[in-house]
Amino acid sequence: MTNLLIKLFIKDKDVGKLETRGKYGMLSSATGIVVNILLSIVKLVIGIIANSISIVSDALNNITDVGSSVVTMIGFKISQKKIDKDHPWGHGRMEYITAFIVDIIILMVGFELLKSSVDKIINPELPAINNVTIIILVIAVITKLWLFLFYKKIAKIIDSNAIKGNAYDSISDSISTLVVLISAVVAKLCGISIDGYASLIVSVFILFTGYKAIKETVDLLLGMKPDPEFISDIEEEAKKYDMISGIHDIMVHDYGPGRKIVSFHAEVPADGDICKVHDIIDQMEQDLFEKFNCITTIHMDPIVVDNKEIKDMRDFTEKIVKELNSEFSIHDFRMTDGEKRINLIFDLVVPRDKEYDKEEIIKNVQQKIHEKDNKYFAVIKVETSYI
Repeated sequence: MTNLLIKLFIKDKDVGKLETRGKYGMLSSATGIVVNILLSIVKLVIGIIANSISIVSDALNNITDVGSSVVTMIGFKISQKKIDKDHPWGHGRMEYITAFIVDIIILMVGFELLKSSVDKIINPELPAINNVTIIILVIAVITKLWLFLFYKKIAKIIDSNAIKGNAYDSISDSISTLVVLISAVVAKLCGISIDGYASLIVSVFILFTGYKAIKETVDLLLGMKPDPEFISDIEEEAKKYDMISGIHDIMVHDYGPGRKIVSFHAEVPADGDICKVHDIIDQMEQDLFEKFNCITTIHMDPIVVDNKEIKDMRDFTEKIVKELNSEFSIHDFRMTDGEKRINLIFDLVVPRDKEYDKEEIIKNVQQKIHEKDNKYFAVIKVETSYI
């Protein structure tokens, strides 16, 4: 069914185009609206007839899903707006904002259902369950499972956090409806009312889903550490170019799906032809855009690559730094040769997720370098990585 819908409504499959992303988003939202309207109406009717708070709660949950799909649809529409003078990087983050709104709606519904559930536990009533009610609930579980798979596939195709949030919500809904189904079967076969407890479980599932989704969305809005696989791909791509010895100080700015801004430093031979090196850098920036759909700015760092003493001292320095901590690294290594003193100047990178005594690190490295030969003096800048 998912493939059929895509075939019918999406003609251009190039998700790198904003228009194509928008069409996938609209298809996802429209499908969610139709399915959830049907489910909410049917559940609300049978819930009122059966006097079941858990079924009514499940119906209200589906109604909020309709609202979530509408908000997602609006978000996709706004995110497709073209670049203007006030928004030079476009409106892609609107997808994150609408996802945040959806997450808030999910939490609000969860809290309301939680209160209703507690009241039903205190004042229990036996719902009037029949075979038709049970059959409808079974169909509802299957339908929500399909909707989860549908959202998940669309989210993967266009890398959308908003649609991924809808997928989380759908799998939570299917579990919630399954709990309601169990409650209905128990009421019919055993004459025992666990309706309030079933509704309570439903509300807990909704709250958990909302919390998980809102955390992911807030992380995206605040700025997350880039995907390690994406960084690895960038580093591997850089190795393919002549005269590029290595790259460092990689930074990634996310302005919405398909709108990444990347910058890094590329080490190039200090004695290389500056025009040739510039051409290589230009070509790399263009190739990265075409391959990874990211705008890239590359800063050239000239280093000496054919001097044995410099190479040996760099290797030695890297070795002692790794002995201190295998996660440490160095870059921008250069040497200034004075009459009685040789300065080894470099940046030492430490992980961002831990606290380090930078002065102690500098002191240890300086001491070991000076012990090798008292003419060597280390000039170190300790910095943290953004990846």
